[in-house]
Amino acid sequence: MKIVVIGGSGLIGSRLVTLLDRQGHRAVPASPRTGVDTLTGAGVAEVLDGADVVVDVSNSPSFEETAVLRFFETSTRTLLAAEAEAGVRHHVALSIVGTDRIPDSGYMRAKVAQEALVAGADIPWTVVRATQFFEFVPAIVDAAVVGDEVRLPPALIQPVAADDVVATLAGIAVGAPVDGIVELAGPQRFRLDELGRETLAAAGDPRPVVTDPQGRYFGTLLAEQSLVPLGDAARTGGTRLAEWRGR
Repeated sequence: MKIVVIGGSGLIGSRLVTLLDRQGHRAVPASPRTGVDTLTGAGVAEVLDGADVVVDVSNSPSFEETAVLRFFETSTRTLLAAEAEAGVRHHVALSIVGTDRIPDSGYMRAKVAQEALVAGADIPWTVVRATQFFEFVPAIVDAAVVGDEVRLPPALIQPVAADDVVATLAGIAVGAPVDGIVELAGPQRFRLDELGRETLAAAGDPRPVVTDPQGRYFGTLLAEQSLVPLGDAARTGGTRLAEWRGR
């Protein structure tokens, strides 16, 4: 099975290519580094020739509100049109748990737009919404720095290991499309402020974390459950935080 991984040079994409290759599939990384640009269309038709599945784990190079919307809308339209021409049988897109519950975030609105394009196309599809990765928790902390303090809200967060995301994507890519959304979260829930304290302590970082209901998550206010799955339908990764840190 030929599986093209859009964003195949990044954190998730590179690991996904490796795993799919190990499983005996023909996994092809596609990104500007490999001559494939979904914004301009360069190299897209060529890399999709003979593809059975496309997994889109790409990300915008800019998080500025207008730029990120342009990226996800343009790249997704480009991919879907080329996939229709190539006869691709399954489009898998990586998204974010809670993306439709944080409308003040320009990035989240762009992901909602991406999901809508995927769902509205004629190609069978699956959207995988994952919670924030363990690997990115330090970036959440750094984004919440105000002066000499880290100000984080007590909102819930259920981070997941990148390798668990990769394993889930690999299983979905080789399976039947669900024409719907699959959610994935880690096995533990934390309060964001508490996780921030634990993260800094583990790194030997003395900066204080202040619990602030008005603290921002990449500039956006959160409700208590903005970042976690609602209900019991979400899949759960197997890697706990302590195990991930010990690797």
